Order: sequence, then structure tokens, then C-alpha cells
Amino acid sequence: MQTDTLNRAFAALADPTRRAILARLASGEATVNELAEPFALTQPAISKHIKVLEQAGLVSRSRLAQTRPCKLEAARLKDVSDWLETYRGMWEDRLDRLGDYLNSTEGNKK
Repeated sequence: MQTDTLNRAFAALADPTRRAILARLASGEATVNELAEPFALTQPAISKHIKVLEQAGLVSRSRLAQTRPCKLEAARLKDVSDWLETYRGMWEDRLDRLGDYLNSTEGNKK
């Protein structure tokens, strides 16, 4: 995954409203009005969030009569997940070593 694409994806995912929009889209397509319902935000504000998600490639819009439903682009999320996965082993190893160290120091306190 290209650095610029990855940067845009992480920037988009940094906002809790955008993450909530993605969570909603995981259950199926939705219009901007449907996406705006649970938020105390204006429709233009939600549209701005959707635009950021579109620019990051996480969401796409289609045209269906008078509506433009939004759809989750799961492949881009998989790209982000794959990038993160490359670091999972390193962090698990470090946490295991920290756990071992903490367990060994607790034994010395008794």
C-alpha cells in the first residue's frame, strides 16, 4: 500500500465520527440522511466526513435515482489491517517479555 494512501486512510480513521460511519456502513449501504441520524451534526458536516472517507478510498458513492448511497470499501480496510498485521508479532513479543519481567519482579517482592 502506498504511503500517501495509507496516510489518508489513517487520517480518516482518526476521527470517531468517521469510524462510526464506517461501522454503520459495515451493515450495508446508506444515504447521507441515514448516516446523519444518530449524530448531533448537520447534514453538511456528515457530508464532509463522508468526503474524507471517500478521498481515503474507504467509502464510495453510487447514483440510484435521486439518491447517492454510500458503500463501505472493505478492500481498503483490509489493506490497513494487513499493514498493521506486519507489526503484530513484534508487539506481542514485547508484551510477552514485559509480562515475564513483571512476573519475575513480583516474585522478588515476596
